[in-house]
Amino acid sequence: MSSTVLILPGDYIGPEIMAEARRVLLKIAERFVLDIELEEGLLGGAALDACGEPLPSETLRKARASAAILLGAVGGPKWDEVEPALRPEKGLLQLRSGLQLFANLRPVRLYPQLAGASSLREEVVSGLDILIVRELTGGIYFGQPRGIRELESGEREGYNTYVYRESEIERIGRVAFAAAAGRNGRLCSVDKSNVLEVTLLWRQVMQRLAAEYPQVELVHMYVDNAAMQLVRDPRQFDVLVTGNMFGDILSDQSAMLTGSIGMLPSASLDAAGRGMYEPIHGSAPDIAGQGKANPLAAILSVAMMLRHSLGQEAAAGAVEKAVGRVLEQGLRTADIHEAGCSLVDTRDMGAAVVEELNNE
Repeated sequence: MSSTVLILPGDYIGPEIMAEARRVLLKIAERFVLDIELEEGLLGGAALDACGEPLPSETLRKARASAAILLGAVGGPKWDEVEPALRPEKGLLQLRSGLQLFANLRPVRLYPQLAGASSLREEVVSGLDILIVRELTGGIYFGQPRGIRELESGEREGYNTYVYRESEIERIGRVAFAAAAGRNGRLCSVDKSNVLEVTLLWRQVMQRLAAEYPQVELVHMYVDNAAMQLVRDPRQFDVLVTGNMFGDILSDQSAMLTGSIGMLPSASLDAAGRGMYEPIHGSAPDIAGQGKANPLAAILSVAMMLRHSLGQEAAAGAVEKAVGRVLEQGLRTADIHEAGCSLVDTRDMGAAVVEELNNE
């Protein structure tokens, strides 16, 4: 039985990095004799331009019928002036919500070859391996009511609602506890419970769940302290679990510990393990079409897809090892370039990974 993978290239650098992810996926499918069918769809600005909406019904239909989804990136300045309901990012949020992709896994691993590219000293980040578990379909990004209103004074006021139900916190908590149990047994729950009631509930639910996972050590940390600790001593963390907004910010901060945001993949999973896989970086309109985009986060997202949705651990490991060998050769895109290394463009980096898969 074949597995259908839906590719959503997206906007600006999205098509460039997805082209390389696709090449790697086809090569790994050939090498491991995987029966995979590829489809394409529109999402974000590209969909808005072609169909008048950021998430066409046809894309949602294809997504629901697929075994997994590979996404490039959406959004950019071209669509900054469209009404809020039609912004490209709305399409992404609607897709996550429509597929109930509530669990976002963001591994933060430092390849040893890139220790010198990190924003921190090598002795601080060497051996770094963190998993950030971010709740993805609730919180302030989805809470209602929301909007911009005019007050009696004539002044405008923007408002959003930060809300989590106990069941939403519990299901993401179980994902995080299970992940920590399979790693080093340490879980840090990040909140702002001294100020926000919604995160006080978050803390209480996490504390209750801890009794079911005695092999996991649970600690709590305020988000401002967590941001500081990620810079001061990132290796103290094993698994972090947090809400949608805090997870969005902390995972981007963590990306710089690894040398570049262009190195971090992600998985967004539903309760059954079906998911959407994407690099955590944005659409980078300033470098689109110039061959400067780093495709490795997209390629590593292919590895996560093989592992989590397609059940192909050996194939996933082969992709990750190929990326390591390419870095060992000294090949670097502009975002991770260092003295003594060879600067390559997007396509050449993808080709190098494919070649390593050929040689293994």
